This record gives sequence, structure tokens and C-alpha cells, in this order.
Amino acid sequence: MAKKGVLTRILALTGTVLLWFPLLAPFLLTAAFFISTGELRFDYLMPAELFPLVLLGGLLLLWATLRARSRRAWVGWGLAGAVAMLFGGQALAFFSGLADGRIEPEGLPWVLVLASLALYALGVAAAGAGGILLLRDLYKPVSTPVV
Repeated sequence: MAKKGVLTRILALTGTVLLWFPLLAPFLLTAAFFISTGELRFDYLMPAELFPLVLLGGLLLLWATLRARSRRAWVGWGLAGAVAMLFGGQALAFFSGLADGRIEPEGLPWVLVLASLALYALGVAAAGAGGILLLRDLYKPVSTPVV
């Protein structure tokens, strides 16, 4: 039986917020910095730097999906893809020499590392979208049949 009580709702809400924060933070901080100084600076590495929040939020959200028996595949595959892309991109940067500066950030290795970062962000967004859909399922009013 699906558990859609208070604990499941708290897990889903907390996990969803923690997943979306690393994706939204660079945009919010860029806007705040632009308003205060007039300079446009965007940190595209921030979602990867905030991976501990993504992992914590993803695990909480995964726990909520298991309790609710809803959106498990959506959240699970999104989180697994994000983790795989992040660590795959880091391994590529390490073995190609981008991480320690042996080669310049250009060419195919650089494009592949940036693509892995983009796919990481897409995986986090997919898991976060699954969290939003789970919240919609959890807060949907229960309809009673009219007899």
C-alpha cells in the first residue's frame, strides 16, 4: 500500500527543493551580481560544485518515491544519469589532462567535458521534474466515488 502521509510529503518537498537549488542558484546569483555591479558573471560549474546537495536531495526524493510507489523510474533514472555524467566527465577531464592543465581547454576533450556537465544538469532537472510530479500526485485531492 502506498504511503502518502506527512513524512512522504516532507521527504518529497525537501528532496525537490534540494535538487532544484543547484540548478537555479547560478541564475539567481548572476542576476543579483549584475544588478549590484553591472557585470555579467555566470558560474556554469556551480551545479557540479553543489553535488552534495543534489545527492542528498536525490536520495530523499528517491525515498519518497519508494514510499509513495509513484515516479520511481523517473527520479531514479534521472539521478543515476546525473551521477554517471558527473563522474564520467570528471574521469575524462582527469585522464585527458584537462584537470591538471597539461592540455589547453579546447578541442574534443573540452567539448566532451562540457557536454557531460550539460547532461549532468539535464539529469538533475529530470529528477527534479519527477519530484514536482510526485508532489502533484501527493497533494492531489482524493476523490470519493458518488453512489
